[in-house]
Amino acid sequence: MPAVHPHYRHTTVAADEFALCIEDRLARYSFPDNHPFGSKRLFAFREKLQTTVPETDYARMNCVDTAEAYLPLFHQPQYLDWVRKKSIQGVGFLDAADTPAFPGVYEAASRVVGTVVNSANQILDGHIKRAFIPIGGLHHARRGAASGFCVFNDCGVAIEHLRANHGIRRIAYIDIDAHHGDGVFYEFEHDPDLLIVDFHEDGHFLYPGTGHADETGKGAAIGTKMNIPLPMNADDEEFMELWPVAERFIDDFKPEFILLQVGADSMAGDPVTDMAWSTTPYAHTTERLRQLAETHCQGRMLVMGGGGYNLDNVANAWTEVVKRLL
Repeated sequence: MPAVHPHYRHTTVAADEFALCIEDRLARYSFPDNHPFGSKRLFAFREKLQTTVPETDYARMNCVDTAEAYLPLFHQPQYLDWVRKKSIQGVGFLDAADTPAFPGVYEAASRVVGTVVNSANQILDGHIKRAFIPIGGLHHARRGAASGFCVFNDCGVAIEHLRANHGIRRIAYIDIDAHHGDGVFYEFEHDPDLLIVDFHEDGHFLYPGTGHADETGKGAAIGTKMNIPLPMNADDEEFMELWPVAERFIDDFKPEFILLQVGADSMAGDPVTDMAWSTTPYAHTTERLRQLAETHCQGRMLVMGGGGYNLDNVANAWTEVVKRLL
């Protein structure tokens, strides 16, 4: 396994604490020309966090610039070569029309993956229990293709890395982004050791049009996946009615590690989606999963930011997540 980045945090913390990355360099994963997925998302969150939560309450993790040793665990070599080429060219699109190429896109996307994987290493090495990487959770990218603002799938890479380099088998992946996490779901659809719970706006109304309730896994993995499509304008009450079923599903699975994607685009007022949550589902999901992590996997929990295109929503939802991770 490649060496851990030697400067993963700015402060010395006890083993039971929490760390996050809010470095400017992480915001370089940002598409040009007023694209919804821009650097302002990280800065809005950071400003809210720093005026709400004392900096002494959490450790700050550094970015890790390279992921060369990890990307092939999930992504196909020919796809990685193609992204390198497009990164040098800096023009055109990496998918049909949602994900533009820009100079340095390969390096920016690699930094997201490297930082996510490094945080998993710090958790497994016992330095921290929980981590939050706000610019991460790029759940649409497939093994051989970009999709929906996602160049490399840090979630998928993290899953493969936990198994290949740490021997972790039973992993729970929970996703509350308004968009279905198709790049995780379908690439692990046959995997019985990856439990998936995915709350999202019904695919009949929203990209990528997938994640139907009757999709529960394939082959040996049937029954290990739970899609929960929600109607347009679904609110907190609908979420709270459905959450206990999802929680029992996760609890019964007894995971060794928990991954959570907390895309803030499920909140009311997002310009891209049609959901109507407040910050309550974000706080509740994080709190309950933290408790399940303590019960089943020594507290080990890695959280990634995902989508969200209303800056106030991003700031408020992710700050609530941090409060519950402290």
